[in-house]
Amino acid sequence: MSRPHALVVLAHPRADSLTAATAARARDALTTGGWTVDSLDLYREGFDPALGPDDEPDWTDAAKEYSAEVRAHMARVTAADLIVVVFPVWWWGLPAIAKGWVDRVWNRGFAYEPSTLHGKRMRWVGLAAGSAAHYATHGFDKALDLQLRVGISEYCGITDATVHLIHDTLAEPDVTGIDEALASRAGSAPAGRIR
Repeated sequence: MSRPHALVVLAHPRADSLTAATAARARDALTTGGWTVDSLDLYREGFDPALGPDDEPDWTDAAKEYSAEVRAHMARVTAADLIVVVFPVWWWGLPAIAKGWVDRVWNRGFAYEPSTLHGKRMRWVGLAAGSAAHYATHGFDKALDLQLRVGISEYCGITDATVHLIHDTLAEPDVTGIDEALASRAGSAPAGRIR
């Protein structure tokens, strides 16, 4: 029986950032739990987030063949049972490189119309400088959940998706918040053993 496979996506320009340390902890927890892990560092791999004509959806042709770079990323998503996206929350949303990855890779005929992603699981893990109370007061937590879990994951057929925010990252840097994110479903197995 083959081991489950995860894709851990990192979206931060600095390799020494708390976001990078959190992604590394996710990779290590999953590996310890028996998963194989593909680590995708968008900055270090030189991913171009700008959507050009080659990767723009064709509304008359859902079978459009996208660029070689995008097809390679689609293959990595396809291979994963679990997708974990670790990112800093900038301006109450995804950083441009992560949004560009979704724009270019999660494309028509692959992620939607039709979706090939049913049955996958997804964890969005955002590192936020603000407190949980601040996010709740202004509804930023709900907005991120709606945008990422519903607007991207569920729209693309991934119903087992969660958004987990690790707060107060400037005051109390702590990468252990990823453990809760990996076990974010009530009654789920410990980190690294996501069902």
